[in-house]
Amino acid sequence: MNPQILSDLKQFYPEIILTAALLLVVIGDLAFPRIRRNLSFVLTAAGLVAAMIFSIRLFEQDPGTLFFGVLSLDPMAVFFKCFLILTSLFILFSVPGSKELAQRNLGEFYTLLLGVTLAMILLAASADMLMLYLALETVSIGSYVLVGYLKNDRQSNEASLKYLLFGAVATGSMLYGMTIIYGLTGTTKLAAIREAFIQGAASGDNSVMLLIATVMIIAGFGFKMAAVPFHFWCPDVYTGAPTPVTAFLSIAPKAAAFAVLIRFFFTGFTGSSPGAAFYADVSTVYWNILLILISVVTMTLGNIAALRQENMKRMLAYSSIAHAGYILMGAVVLTSQGLQSVLVYLVTYLFMNLGAFLVVIAVYNQTGSFDIKDYKGLIRRSPFLTIAMSFFMLSLMGIPPFAGFLGKLYVFGAAVNNNLAWFAVVGALNSVVSVYYYARVIKAMIIEESADKSRFSLPVTSQILLWLMVLPTAGLILFWNGFERLTQFSAALFLGL
Repeated sequence: MNPQILSDLKQFYPEIILTAALLLVVIGDLAFPRIRRNLSFVLTAAGLVAAMIFSIRLFEQDPGTLFFGVLSLDPMAVFFKCFLILTSLFILFSVPGSKELAQRNLGEFYTLLLGVTLAMILLAASADMLMLYLALETVSIGSYVLVGYLKNDRQSNEASLKYLLFGAVATGSMLYGMTIIYGLTGTTKLAAIREAFIQGAASGDNSVMLLIATVMIIAGFGFKMAAVPFHFWCPDVYTGAPTPVTAFLSIAPKAAAFAVLIRFFFTGFTGSSPGAAFYADVSTVYWNILLILISVVTMTLGNIAALRQENMKRMLAYSSIAHAGYILMGAVVLTSQGLQSVLVYLVTYLFMNLGAFLVVIAVYNQTGSFDIKDYKGLIRRSPFLTIAMSFFMLSLMGIPPFAGFLGKLYVFGAAVNNNLAWFAVVGALNSVVSVYYYARVIKAMIIEESADKSRFSLPVTSQILLWLMVLPTAGLILFWNGFERLTQFSAALFLGL
């Protein structure tokens, strides 16, 4: 075997561990039917924890590439490995407490979760268009099955079909755009694509083809991010999927999509200096202008559509669309500060959004409903759930001192510091609009009355998981210096600063 491949395999332990865990879950589920439910859970948890440990150790490695430039190994790639594995671990622990998935064999579910996690960390580190496409397709196929996991539920099946149809169109569009870029440059490596552009591969008439290719590729990324106008699948899929899957889709694939979008456009479409974007020889057209417009429309439409929702999952779906617009604010800046703001926002979003979905799971387990009206009087039925949900809603609004405020402060600051103050103003105005629908939930829980006075019973495991979401949401500011250093380190080295 090639010595270089052997050397690269030593830095590939997280992916190898996840693959081994996936195979063990499949074998254990088939070989030990009597204990397969608990065995599958333990094997999945052990695989994710082991992969997390080895991922953290990769922060000590020098930046480089793996397997002849197919994958990147830099602090940003390692950051997303840790982030995505941690998200999957939280989702794993939320599954046993979900009434929707009770009495079902979860071996297949855990296998799919591990497979999608593996594909996402490969996607976030992709430095070659072929690897990018294969990883994205693996994420998509696993996600389609997870959405339709409730085989006897018509709404779940419908959601899976819609997701599949929209995903096929978006992926096909992206693949065609990549084909055009390959035709223009003769390479699939992102770094080589940039060099080809610098040498004039997309000059003259080819600049029009590059514009078409860019739009098509953004369609593929935008689908995973649920950015407008590629968001149509999001509300129906989030509503029909099992709630743990909805929580997973709202965070992990979205984060992986942002990671690969940043890597794709910075590595392949920018000049030699950080933040100096160019677009062939057309000086008046920049790819990041298109992303800025998408960001503005995404946050605006998401917030406006969420105002009229009466279903919690559907409201959080439109909320997720709006937050994709906020995160794009940092992604289009492409400076160290802009990238750091994306990392900060994603971490804060993980805790506040996943926490909100955990409360939704707990309420559904007791009431069998996702309607906001069934949250009336929750303060008298479960004070803990009410306080936790209030924290998550306030954080999603961006109210200080909660973590969501810090996330928005960073993305707005990145826009202002790069002469995009109007962009930050649009984001701030959208945050004001979002206060209405988040406050509706708090109002229903605390002020409005309910005829049902029965107390909620919350399992200890669910309480622990909720505390793990509440504490960072309310107290991340107390550990901000260390967290800021981590995100700054992950951003600066990627950008060569």
